[in-house]
Amino acid sequence: MTKWLAATGLAAILTVPAFAATSTWQIDPAHANAQFTVRHLGISNVQGEFTKISGTIVLDDADISKSSVDATIDVTSVDTRVTRRDDDLKSPNFFDAAKFPTMTFQSTKIWSTGDGAAKMTGNLTIKGVTKEVTLDVDGPTPPIKAMGGSRRGVSATTKINRQDFGVSADPGVVGDQISITLDLEMTQK
Repeated sequence: MTKWLAATGLAAILTVPAFAATSTWQIDPAHANAQFTVRHLGISNVQGEFTKISGTIVLDDADISKSSVDATIDVTSVDTRVTRRDDDLKSPNFFDAAKFPTMTFQSTKIWSTGDGAAKMTGNLTIKGVTKEVTLDVDGPTPPIKAMGGSRRGVSATTKINRQDFGVSADPGVVGDQISITLDLEMTQK
């Protein structure tokens, strides 16, 4: 009986670090953006960003594969520094923001690719169409104490084909491949 109690106690103690390693973080909308780059007329790149991002990230520092991401981007926050172009992007010609006001991402798999780097696969929904995408992730950084709480940072990149999501335009005007860069600060929940 003593051996059983000792083994049970040891097992309970050994599982505590696994729970302690999991932490929940909120994307800080004031310090986050989703940038994109697309070819215009086949001769130059146009950049823009979505400035309203929210979401929750559950991190397991001991085993990154047990982490998860759930994020939402407000499509109406698109900003290319040209109001007329932004209005067109919000219209039914592209994102149809009145009908589809948000795009979402839910991770399905995260794995380490080296020190401070990972890959993340998940379901990206744009304009009501959900497709699997894979992002290259840099981070997350170790937590720091700043601005009244704990904060971390993470960056990610990917490329998508806008046609896969039903985001269309006149052929030859806007390229199909969209490069995406996410830069996020997170605060602990």
